Amino acid sequence: MSTSRASDSPPAGRNAALDDVSYRILDLMRENGRISIAALAERVGISRSSAYARVESLVESGVITGFSARIDPSRAGLSVCALVFVTVLPQSWASFREKITEMPDIEYCAITTGEHDAMMLVRATDVSGIHTFTTGVIATLPEVRTVVSVVVLDEVVRRPYLLPPDLPERESAAQLGMTRWTPAAEGRDAMAARGE
Repeated sequence: MSTSRASDSPPAGRNAALDDVSYRILDLMRENGRISIAALAERVGISRSSAYARVESLVESGVITGFSARIDPSRAGLSVCALVFVTVLPQSWASFREKITEMPDIEYCAITTGEHDAMMLVRATDVSGIHTFTTGVIATLPEVRTVVSVVVLDEVVRRPYLLPPDLPERESAAQLGMTRWTPAAEGRDAMAARGE
């Protein structure tokens, strides 16, 4: 059996498509971010120098954005989690984004389509902490029109990240006719064009 080392080299360029070896490295690091380069190389089937070069390339290209411990929030003392849906007043996006990025209560925030403009995942030590944050902080922002909060009863699936090889092939939703997109709120397309 031929053992070509051509696949040892990381794909070239910042936006180069990842190959199977890179995906395997990311998969193993997802399981154990503290895996040694030697163990990584052995499990992937490449040399140590290639494994090191590939990890460095994944970091430099921005695919790997950092290294940190995964924490169980409830065991660390944050036993309550909520999803907070916010509608933002037009022309207020820049200041809204600036303010929420400085709030340590927010674990995750995304701008969304549909009835609401943004969705946040927030954590607290108890339900009153969620209530105080959503009504006393988020709802009082001058940029915010409405706030809806939903307490999470159970976090069934939480993965550190997904990779393209994780996704099974499925019949297109367009063929099934089951996907319906809600248009963005009025004025949001103009805001995106201005980069707000």
